[in-house]
Amino acid sequence: MLRVLGSATRTCAGVRRRELLRAGGLGLLAGLSGAADAAPRRPARARALIGVHLRGGPSHLDMFDMKPDAPAEIRGEFRPIESSLSGLQVCEHLPRIARTMHRSTLIRTYSHTFNSHDPYPVLTGSTRGNPSAQADPADDPSIGAVCQHLGLGRSDVPVHACLPCYPGWGQTWVRKGPYGGWLGKRYDPLFAVCRPTFDRSPKRPYYDAVKVMGEPRLEGLDHLPGMTLDRLDRRRDLLTQIDREARRVEESPLLGQAADAQRRAFALLTSPTVRQAFDLKREPEARRHRYGDHLWGQSLLTARRLVEAGVVFVTVTYEVFETGGKQGNGIAFDTHEENFDALRRILLPSLDEGYTALIEDLGDRGLLDDTVVLVMGEMGRSPRINARAGRDHWPQCGSALLTGGGIRQGHVHGRSDATGAYPVEYPVSPGDLAATLYDLLGIDPDQAILDPQARPIPISHGGTPVPIVSGAS
Repeated sequence: MLRVLGSATRTCAGVRRRELLRAGGLGLLAGLSGAADAAPRRPARARALIGVHLRGGPSHLDMFDMKPDAPAEIRGEFRPIESSLSGLQVCEHLPRIARTMHRSTLIRTYSHTFNSHDPYPVLTGSTRGNPSAQADPADDPSIGAVCQHLGLGRSDVPVHACLPCYPGWGQTWVRKGPYGGWLGKRYDPLFAVCRPTFDRSPKRPYYDAVKVMGEPRLEGLDHLPGMTLDRLDRRRDLLTQIDREARRVEESPLLGQAADAQRRAFALLTSPTVRQAFDLKREPEARRHRYGDHLWGQSLLTARRLVEAGVVFVTVTYEVFETGGKQGNGIAFDTHEENFDALRRILLPSLDEGYTALIEDLGDRGLLDDTVVLVMGEMGRSPRINARAGRDHWPQCGSALLTGGGIRQGHVHGRSDATGAYPVEYPVSPGDLAATLYDLLGIDPDQAILDPQARPIPISHGGTPVPIVSGAS
């Protein structure tokens, strides 16, 4: 049954909630709890979600859905190896992940038609809109934004965060996916910042993958534009004024909600909780080394620290970094050229290292049972290898790896055809995946929320949960 939750946009006094938040100047700090509509909860199998986004579209045929009996122009250069899950083979360049597959569910039939490098389908469950456009306020809200809107999370930490930067930062392109969309900027995530450096200069632009070093950072108070103690005091005074007005206008509950959001925004500025989560110096050097001496691995370690601090949804993107088109890891998993060289040298070893460190670290700290780790890209890649030793875009079929948080262990869901081009059994849509994640987090995936035009929008966009949770048949 579809259940609709409202979302008023004006107070009874005619003041827009957006305008009231803007008045205090703290509405730019997003990702804070404080729901407009707190929905009844169902039992949750997971408390947190770490979304590992392999930007560019990883080749499922060269990682988790290999076709060793296909012709050479399909099967590629890599050998399959046995994994810890009987009967399942994975790529030879993922030996550590191979040893963890008995703990995971592998989806081999993620399929859609949204041909874009934006993580929009993955992070929202939606494929509405223009795939070639940048993020827009009219986009559907992310899963993290919906979780915040429905009341998940704590009041003293962000509900969702993105590492090591906003998707597209490395190419000066604001990619769709992680934002509040039509719910409003209040529901945007907390974005980290980074200063990437590279292990060498690439031999040629874009398609020569290099290692990216650095770590995600949270801008301090001293980095906020003009944010002095005097200005903070003035904002504190403003909060007092909002509180006073909210008490005077009891028939306008949104005023109270806005004041509460302002207080939480101020608390984030002054509380050490999130800032300590970004302080990787608190981690033993051996553990940092275990994740890898690269921006990717250090972002995964930060993600673990954030969920440990109470953040519900953390997205870690294997970002593309370009400097004038000549420097940096301009390729990520967008391997139109030199697919096998990039995967062999940089991409698969860093994934193998960072992901397994995250899974083992979460397990060692007792966090894996209630934290879902999702590894996937926005699409798969074409079955046929092109003339440049690359594979092209292929959203029709791709893989997703899920571990922890109530996910069924040692399971493969779905089957692709002989060339990995299309699902043969149990296709999974972006909406289906979103519904699964909502269900794991204790949110009814069948409910809807009202958009600014008061239209009910289903949060799972027509999807239904995939039967990949513990105890599913």
